[in-house]
Formats: sequence, C-alpha cells, structure tokens
Amino acid sequence: MDFNLSEEHIMIRDAARDFAQNELLPGVIERDENQKFPTEQVKKMGELGFLGMMVDPKYGGSGLDAVSYVLAMEEISKIDASASVVMSVNNSLVCWGLETFGSEEQKQKYLVPLAKGEIIGAFCLSEPEAGSDATSQKTTAFEKDDHYLLNGTKNWITNGNNASVYLVIAQTDIDKGHKGINAFIVEKGTPGFEIGPKENKLGIRGSDTHSLMFTDVKVPKENRIGEDGFGFKFAMKTLAGGRIGIASQALGIASGAYELALKYSKERKAFGKEISKHQAIAFKLADMATQIEAARHLCMKAAWDKDQGKNYDLSGAMAKLYAAEMAMDVTVEAVQIHGGYGFVKEYHVERLMRDAKITQIYEGTSEIQKIVISRSVLRD
Repeated sequence: MDFNLSEEHIMIRDAARDFAQNELLPGVIERDENQKFPTEQVKKMGELGFLGMMVDPKYGGSGLDAVSYVLAMEEISKIDASASVVMSVNNSLVCWGLETFGSEEQKQKYLVPLAKGEIIGAFCLSEPEAGSDATSQKTTAFEKDDHYLLNGTKNWITNGNNASVYLVIAQTDIDKGHKGINAFIVEKGTPGFEIGPKENKLGIRGSDTHSLMFTDVKVPKENRIGEDGFGFKFAMKTLAGGRIGIASQALGIASGAYELALKYSKERKAFGKEISKHQAIAFKLADMATQIEAARHLCMKAAWDKDQGKNYDLSGAMAKLYAAEMAMDVTVEAVQIHGGYGFVKEYHVERLMRDAKITQIYEGTSEIQKIVISRSVLRD
C-alpha cells in the first residue's frame, strides 16, 4: 500500500496552499466579522479550477480525482471555511450531481459554466420540517402542461443568494412517498422564486446561508433530473459524495488550528521555558496530531474508494463522522493552548473553533452518519 502522494497531487496541494495563504488569509477575520461573502476570492477559485475539480474537461472541469479534491479542500479550509464550503457545495453536490445524472442538454447549459467557475450553484434539500429526513419533503412540484409548478420553502441553503443555479428536491406525487420525489434545476430570477434574509450564524459567517421561497414557480419539464421519481436517490447519492468534501473541510479546520497552536506553543513562555516543553501542552499537541492524521487517512480512504469506483457510503460516513468530531476536539484544544489569546479574534483559533461546529451538522448530523455506518456493519 503506497501512502506517498504523486507529483501531481503535491502540485495541487501546494497550489491550494499558496492560494489560501495569499488570497484567502488577507481579510479573513474582517469577512467573518462582517458576514461578507468572499466574492473576489471565489471568482479566483473558479479561474484556478477549484470549483469543478472532478468534472471532465469536456464540460469545463479540471478532470482531477477525489484525492486531489481532498488535498485542496484541506488547504483552503485551514484558512477560510466560508470559502471552502462554497467549493464543497459546487464540487460535491452541484457539479457531481449534474455530471453523473444530468442529461447532455443540462450538462451543456448548466454544468459547463458551473465547472468553469463562471457561476456557482446551490443544493436545496433541507426544509423547516425536513432536514436529515429527506423523505418528508413538503415542497411540491406538480406537473402542468409543459412544466412543473414548484411551491414550498427550503432552509439553510449554502450559496443561497450568490448562486445562479439551484438543484431543488421536491415532492411530485405525495401518495408515492419517497418514490414520488424529483430533483429540478431552477434558475435564479425565475418568477415566484424569492430569497430570504441571510442567516446570522455562529460560524462560516462569510458564506451566505438563506431560506428560499417558491410560489408557483414554473420549472420546464426538461429541467427535471433523471427519470420520474429519481429525486430521493439523487439526493442520497449526491450527499454521499458531499460527506467526503465536508470531512475534508473538518480536517482542514483542525489542521489549521493545530498549526497555529503548535507555532504559538514554541513562542509563548511560562515558568521560564516555552510552553511546548511543558508535558501538559506537549501531550495535547501529540493527541491533536494523532487525531488529525487518523482523520486524514479516513478522508483519503473515502476518496480512494470513490476514485476506484467502489461503494464509498461507509468510508465517506466514517470520514465525515470522525473528522467532524475531531475538528471540534482539536479546535477547542487549540484555543486552550493559546489561553486568553485564544479568545481573541486576531489569533484565528476562536474562528476556527466556531467554524468546526457546522461540520457536525451539515451533510447529515453525526447521528445520521452513525445510522449509515451501523446499517452497513450490521448488514455485513
């Protein structure tokens, strides 16, 4: 088993690291403080190919593997999780869903500009009463003539205001339950489509999270993704890949906090020596480094499974579960190592701690990941 990165992987990792340091780090605290979307930074991410990393070049993508995606996500998340969640949604949910299940016409019209980073997309599943329970969709899309009439509300939508293309999950036949769910492509600006106020969040404050309201929105029939009734499977299969992206984000947040704590521990002195030389701090750093390395291996395993065409439901859920829990543990310890300075915004670790919490919630809570994992191991 070869754990070495290829030259191409190293180049991608280093390119993402340089971009994060040079483009994302300046102003990251101010963007967080003011809930400012990283518009210029996301545009540059698109120009560098980070928004369509795994998309076939014939559709405007970079044609890279999932391992490359994990490496880039980690580096960008070390600095700005608000930017990396935009990258995650566009890559894992929107582009992957369209490339894998969309028609050729849908790919040409929507996937190409998304993969090139000319526009960004949003994935619209969660509702006021249907978060992790995707079978309980209240949003409806009933067939009428040459279109569907879409009505309902979606909550907690990342890229809610800045997206141009929205993949919306809706119930088209209530009597069929989850077999009566479909996925639709909805364009921003369609009559009847309204965007609610931006949520004032604990973390990833630079990303824009909104509720979306649909009132008799006409969606052309050609904008349905897949066969009739495919929407639930579409959502589940897409979310499985999304877990790899969020696991990588959690890994990056933790890695960033650890690197800051390690650096600080070698500079800060207490009782006549650097605090890194005190066993209490040294042991904390040892635990943090071990947890991060374990999470990195889980993320890489899930990405490798995906690249090999293997089923990655289990490995992706394990990576997301462990990495998210680990990110919270590591960022809390990073704040603790900084002491009072850890509570101050200019040292970054308090922001990383706040950002880490969301990784336990979106793409399915930690409890949902345990359901996925337990079903798999019990089935075996």
